[in-house]
Amino acid sequence: MARPPIVFEEEPSRDDLDRLRAEIETFNDEATGFRDGRHLTAFVRDEAGAMIAGISGFTWGGYAKIEFLWVAAPRRHAGLGRTLLAAAEAEARARGCRLIMLDTHDFQAPGFYATQGYVACGRVDDAPRGSGQTWFQKAIAATDT
Repeated sequence: MARPPIVFEEEPSRDDLDRLRAEIETFNDEATGFRDGRHLTAFVRDEAGAMIAGISGFTWGGYAKIEFLWVAAPRRHAGLGRTLLAAAEAEARARGCRLIMLDTHDFQAPGFYATQGYVACGRVDDAPRGSGQTWFQKAIAATDT
């Protein structure tokens, strides 16, 4: 039987991306027995309801991963990122997580994460070209649940 062609899509549909994620999550759940995956997402909004900051990731199997942390430019350097990160850590801890991880590019915030107690645990240079990407982890003591 001939293999179907591989087709790259510049703008995949949300349905296809959701299906891909669901299939991987199902496989991971079956392979590990952990079926406790949850979004770890919070937003900060101004008086008009516009988003001025947010953090997004997940908890699953006793660890948390931060995928995105963003603060609007006019609100940066005022402690909002630190507050969001601490809130995500507290929520992850409450969910029984003992480890939190994330990655960041050199031009983003590696120094910030280091000041928040995160320890570099991996690095790739030239990603993107001329820069680098570092993975960080932080042990957090889970609360009794």
